[in-house]
Amino acid sequence: MFIPWHDPAIRLTGRWTHQGYPPVPGEARRYDVTVTTAPGSSLELAFSGRDVRLVFDLGYAAQPLPHLWLCLDGQAWVEVPLDRHLRITAPDDGPHILHLVYKGGPEVWPRWHPPLMGAVAFAGAFAEAAATLPPDDRLLVEFVGDSITEGVLVDADFAPQPCNLLEQFDRPYQDDSSATYASLTARRLNLRPMFQAYGAVGAVRHGCGGVPDAPSIYPYVVDGIPYAGPAPRIVVVNHGTNDARHPPEVFAAGYDRLLDAIRQKHPGTVIVCLSPFCGVFEAEIAACVARHRQDGDLRIHFISTRGWLPREPIHPLREGHRAAADRLTPLLESIIHHMKEDEP
Repeated sequence: MFIPWHDPAIRLTGRWTHQGYPPVPGEARRYDVTVTTAPGSSLELAFSGRDVRLVFDLGYAAQPLPHLWLCLDGQAWVEVPLDRHLRITAPDDGPHILHLVYKGGPEVWPRWHPPLMGAVAFAGAFAEAAATLPPDDRLLVEFVGDSITEGVLVDADFAPQPCNLLEQFDRPYQDDSSATYASLTARRLNLRPMFQAYGAVGAVRHGCGGVPDAPSIYPYVVDGIPYAGPAPRIVVVNHGTNDARHPPEVFAAGYDRLLDAIRQKHPGTVIVCLSPFCGVFEAEIAACVARHRQDGDLRIHFISTRGWLPREPIHPLREGHRAAADRLTPLLESIIHHMKEDEP
């Protein structure tokens, strides 16, 4: 049987939408799809039987294709390139749980304005039968940031192509949303993570792939399509690195716009603002958070990351992300503890 993406046997986490992905001109689409352009977006599928075949739409996909992480029944994670069909064979008839995560892909493919070339478009899966997903009562946390939070160049040395002109062709191998300080912190605290993080984006600066600045994109999944999923209980913001060339007052105004956009979208969410790892705009972000708290919004917090990481490389490697997660995990745990204490 075919299990469509909107079946109760499939649970999406992150910024997915079934809009904003028009068919290729002149082609008839066989399957309805749900689309994400945000690395770290994930899904779970519950099925019975030995075989499951995932179905994707590659109508606008460009080479190199994004990479995915796949995990069956909590065993080893396997990295695979996106394709029209991906088959997984289980050792028995099940039931089984398949977990998929968008690992990463080239930053430069269009990821905001159609046609979306840097997208994962999931239709559903063929399996013997759908099964029942267990409930997921983990706290939903969203990480909002730039290429660092996206996982760009986590494995900078893994460059199969020797020519610099082909740099973006290496990115599916070098980038990994699941190895970032954000993903590591979420796993250590047993949180359910989602992400809005795109390379070169800042509170003021537009980014790669046609993605506008962070305040403009926050309410949306892709251009003009509002995010309609569950509200995160916590939003962790790490912006400013890409704004370093802007005057402090310009950055502060943009950062204020970002906090306002988050608060308007999610009135009850706890917002945690990190200063950039490279050291820029720490005073401006701290002052911005202080102003919001003075205005009565006590659900906004500031964390200084001064001294957590060296200034180079600007994109931390795996060990750098682990070091940042070591520092962030207890601080975020404390905020969550006090948040739960304050709840009725």
